This record gives sequence, C-alpha cells and structure tokens, in this order.
Amino acid sequence: MPAAIDSPSVAVERTLEILEAVAHRNGGMSNAEISRKLNIPKSSASYILRTLEHRGYLRRDPESGKYRLGVKVLSLSRGALTGLDVREAALPLMRQLVEHTRLTAHLAILDGDEAVYVEKVDAPGFIKMDTWVGRRMEIHTTSVGKALAAWLDPDKVADILHSRGMKKCTVKTITTPARFLKELEKVRELGYSVDDEENNLGVRCCGAPIFGASGEVEASLGLTGTIQQVTPESLPKYAATLKEATARISRLLGYDGRVRRPHPIGA
Repeated sequence: MPAAIDSPSVAVERTLEILEAVAHRNGGMSNAEISRKLNIPKSSASYILRTLEHRGYLRRDPESGKYRLGVKVLSLSRGALTGLDVREAALPLMRQLVEHTRLTAHLAILDGDEAVYVEKVDAPGFIKMDTWVGRRMEIHTTSVGKALAAWLDPDKVADILHSRGMKKCTVKTITTPARFLKELEKVRELGYSVDDEENNLGVRCCGAPIFGASGEVEASLGLTGTIQQVTPESLPKYAATLKEATARISRLLGYDGRVRRPHPIGA
C-alpha cells in the first residue's frame, strides 16, 4: 500500500470520493484529473483506481485512459432500491398530503387482478372512510385501481376484466371494457385517475401512479373524500398536489422519468 495512504479509514474515504467524482463526470476522469480534483497523490489514486478496476467497480478506456463506472456498481444500486419498500418511501408523503388536503390517503398495489390497500392515513375529523389496509378492490371502480391499470398492456387489462367481470357498484360504475380502456387513455393523458362516485355514492377520489426504477407502475396513491369535500372545481387542485407527491416517491424508488408505455392491442 502506498505510504501516502496513512490508514484504512483514509483509504476508504478516498475510495468513496473517487467513486463519487467519477459518477458525476459523464465523460469519465483520468488519474491526473482525479488526483488534482480530490487533492490525492497520484500514486495513491493510481493504486485505488487499479483496485476498483480489478473488482469491476470502474472500467478504464484504453484509448483515453479515463475511468468510468463499471457494471459492478449496478448490483449495489439494485440491492439498495430493492431494499427500499414503497410503503417506507410513501408514508411520510402520505402524511403530508393528508395534513395539506384534509383528505384520506390510500396506497395500493396490484395483486393478481385486484388493487390492494397496503397503507392508509386517515383524514382528521369525524368523517372516516370505511377502508382498511388489506382491503381488496376492483380495478375498474377505484381511482387507485385505474392508476395501476393504466400503464398495463391493454391485453392484460382485458384479461383481468374478463376474469373478474365488471361489477356494477353504483349507477356511475363503468361496466364495459371498451369504455374502461378509453378511461385508461384519459388517465395516461392527465397523469391521474378519478373515481367519481363509481365505487361508493357520495365519495369522490383521485389517484396517481408511482413508478419504480424499471419504469413500470409499482403502486398507486389515492386521495379520498366526500363529494362535498372533493368538488369538480377542487378536483384538479387535489390531483396536482397528489401528482407532486407520487413524483417524489417515484424518484425515491429510483425512477428516472422514462415510462414503460403499454403496447397497443394486437401489436
């Protein structure tokens, strides 16, 4: 080990500094650039760089001599993202949403052909929604269900509707596959979904997708209130606030903005 590296802790600190510096430089960095930028002796930097290259965390361009991140780093990032549960990422923002909107927030995932609530934050006050963690919901009657379904392949959506049928919960429930697929087009266009008394009369909800690192929908988040609380006039404001929250959660899960779009039917 070069004499310039005084202790293991110094070596570790310099190694992390080098990885961070290379990660933030698109074109890569040479030994000289790293040494100059981080104020590390060239001999010490060279030793660390060779070790990182040997272990696969960096790769060296043979022509330019510059180092870039290696594929081994990807295995670390995948592990970190897998370890971050969507509930863990969403819950603080759900609480903020409820505090700001005074509505109830639900987090849902798609389990087979149903939307399932995996987290809930109740609105303050005496009005409580008759919902609970673990409740299973139809995708065609709920805002969280629509948000989960909108980015699925249409053939998959059609299979779900055929398997479960389209139960009519209220006079406003969508009960035909063609109309539901048109509804999902609208969801993708707006970036949010609406349950306008389609699951329960007197209750209006909006939902938005949460994207994971793969670009696919990992969960959906919904805001629920009475029709007096969520009026047609106030709905867009609530939806905008909801979309801001789901965008932040998606970023926490590693989403980079690239959406996996559903394929057209028959493609």
